[in-house]
Amino acid sequence: MPLDPATEPPKATDAALPRESFMARPALSPEEKLSGDMLVLTTGLMVLASVLWLSIYWSMGQQFSVSISLAFQALSAGTIAFYLKTRKLQLFAMIQLGLILFTPFAMQWSIGNFVTASGVSLWGLIAPVGAVTVLGTRQSMPWFFAWLFMTVMAGVFDFLLSGAPVKVDMQTVAVFFVLNFAAISLMIYALLWYFASEKQKLRAQVDLQHEELKIEKERSERLLLNVLPPAIAERLKRGESNIAQGHADVTVMFADIVGFTKMTEELAPVETVKILNDVFSMFDEIADKFGVEKIKTIGDAYMAAAGVDTGAQVHYADAVANMALEMLERVRQYRERSGENIELRIGIGTGPVVAGVIGKKKFIYDMWGDTVNVASRMAGDAFAGSIQVDLTTYRRLHSRFKFDAPHDVEIKGKGRMQVHHLLERQ
Repeated sequence: MPLDPATEPPKATDAALPRESFMARPALSPEEKLSGDMLVLTTGLMVLASVLWLSIYWSMGQQFSVSISLAFQALSAGTIAFYLKTRKLQLFAMIQLGLILFTPFAMQWSIGNFVTASGVSLWGLIAPVGAVTVLGTRQSMPWFFAWLFMTVMAGVFDFLLSGAPVKVDMQTVAVFFVLNFAAISLMIYALLWYFASEKQKLRAQVDLQHEELKIEKERSERLLLNVLPPAIAERLKRGESNIAQGHADVTVMFADIVGFTKMTEELAPVETVKILNDVFSMFDEIADKFGVEKIKTIGDAYMAAAGVDTGAQVHYADAVANMALEMLERVRQYRERSGENIELRIGIGTGPVVAGVIGKKKFIYDMWGDTVNVASRMAGDAFAGSIQVDLTTYRRLHSRFKFDAPHDVEIKGKGRMQVHHLLERQ
């Protein structure tokens, strides 16, 4: 049913809308801001110069020339206010450059000709010069040709449009010529100097931003390499989405902190995290030392592998064995130093695996396969302070490392397996 007009909610009208919706100020880039500042500075200098000529023309009784100067000042002030309020650079440039171009010729025609006006039309050259710095080289060309056209036309029609000749002695004309040429030269040089100076500042800012981006890129790449092997990281940067690869022979290691779950019940959360961070940070250092790839941490377990990057090293099983031995030694030193009752048990397996990247957010690099399961079982069934390896790993290492005698153990999901304990390097 229709609403009662008395209770119907008021409709939004244009008058109720905020003024910002009608007069939105677009954000300017640093280059556009510099261009706007240049044009404001140019206009300001022109207004100051017109004050000087206004006083001179007033003293000479040139009332029409005075009115032209006043009109230029008023219109220039209006365009500057319009630009500062709206930041519409293109419209501001078109209007103000047009004023700068045509006003000097109007002044010259109001006085007489090029000579009696002491070359005041030369001030119009500021328009194409300003267009170069504000609009760019290509967009400045029409302004330059417009100034040339105006100059030629002024030369052709000077005497036809000047009206009654104005008698000005040659000494005064010469002085005005010097003033005009000197002022125009000084103004052009000042504008170009300011433009070049600001351009150098912008370039320095851009170089600084590029350096910061380079540092951020390097930091991101280091972070990516902390999560993924180099070859996988390169594939991810190339935009590949499903990254998976089978490896025929990889040595996988699991390290487990014995009794850590029970230990956490007796420790404060901060102490628990500190111990894990200390121990796993040590393992990261050892992995980097021997060129072993850290895969992930699972609670109090640490997983690493070698042989994923086939170009890294040939004896990747040796690298994992060396890492495991040093891990036991470093944990022993940490236990003596900190007083924390920490023991490791390590399992190593060698064989084929499948590896790949899982997820789009907080993605991880992981491994699957029977070799991973064997290494995990080796660690789970090892006793504290030992490194238990499967038969394949033993065959790879027995000529360079010392092992105990073979023995059969019951491995969950695998049945009875022959295993060895890695003791030391030969």
